Amino acid sequence: MTTSRGELDLARFPEDPRDPLRAWDAADEYLLRHLGGVDAAPVDLSGTVVALGDRWGALVTALADHHPVQITDSFLTQEATRANLTRNGVDAAAVRLLTTQDPPPERVDVLLVRVPKNLALLEDQLHRLAPHLHAGTVVVAAGMVTEIHTSTLRAFERILGPTRTSLAVKKARLVFCSPDPGLTPPPNPWPRSHRLPEDVGAVSGRTVVGHAGVFCADRLDIGTRFFLRNLPHRRGRERVVDLGCGNGVLGLAAALDNGDAEVVFVDESYQALASAEATWRANVEAPAEFVTTDGMSGIPNGSVDLVLNNPPFHTHRATSDATAWRMFNGARAALRRGGELWVVGNRHLGYHAKLRRLFGNCEVAASDPKFVVLRAVKR
Repeated sequence: MTTSRGELDLARFPEDPRDPLRAWDAADEYLLRHLGGVDAAPVDLSGTVVALGDRWGALVTALADHHPVQITDSFLTQEATRANLTRNGVDAAAVRLLTTQDPPPERVDVLLVRVPKNLALLEDQLHRLAPHLHAGTVVVAAGMVTEIHTSTLRAFERILGPTRTSLAVKKARLVFCSPDPGLTPPPNPWPRSHRLPEDVGAVSGRTVVGHAGVFCADRLDIGTRFFLRNLPHRRGRERVVDLGCGNGVLGLAAALDNGDAEVVFVDESYQALASAEATWRANVEAPAEFVTTDGMSGIPNGSVDLVLNNPPFHTHRATSDATAWRMFNGARAALRRGGELWVVGNRHLGYHAKLRRLFGNCEVAASDPKFVVLRAVKR
């Protein structure tokens, strides 16, 4: 990527030479050109610069000389940022890495926003950042034209202040917002709680907590509903991992079904881990483990008896089975001999072929016209 700092060598994380997707896009380029004064006066970056939702660290790597603060929901983004800083000879200490669950800086002078796919996550983060902005804070958001909607602009106006947009360049657009200290925004509705229906096994009627941005944060999705009705019934002491846990419903169900189970919740989203922990605390007094990582990285090999997995088929807008494949490989490594991986997915995704190739076996535990629950055993 060409920037005012020169050519930057950037990559996604984890790096895959077969991945044709770049670690930046036209929206990143447009935003950086604007900050540098290509289409207007340069933006004063001498104060506290915060980059919210920087996808793979492209923005903070380009702005490292200004010691920016990155706020992200993604473990993968943080790892990509560290790697990209190192790759470009930048001291990692030049950038402060925060999660969406961390307190933001006390004062924000420049707020840069990569518009997320999830409007709720944007609203939640604007609510969290609003008290730290002032009348002179420069707020510039960037996204592809397909990512910026009327609802996006209304969120900025409702929570921060008057908002306008730029012309589109290379299918990217900027959003400019002027914080209004006199504005009283509505209350932040996140996190939200909902009660599970009475027909989903061990977790029937239980309370679930969802933070903004988590998949189906305010309701039970139909895939998980089907999985809950067809989970294995286990007994005895065993270590269970809810892989890609989201709000933690599957791990909670395993614990309530088997009181001797030791449950580990794993996700790459900090919002998801916060949701899973809140859901657990609302229903169970026993301890559990919550791990933010990529797939099963950090879970010792041969240490797990059961993995429950409802894998995503996209990462940062890119539709791909790469995430599911990493999850399946990680699960196999973490399982003890005789340990089982249970997966739910849409029938058309063909997970059975991957599992059979990886484990040497795969059976259908349950199916309906839309979903299939698969069981693979480590031999």
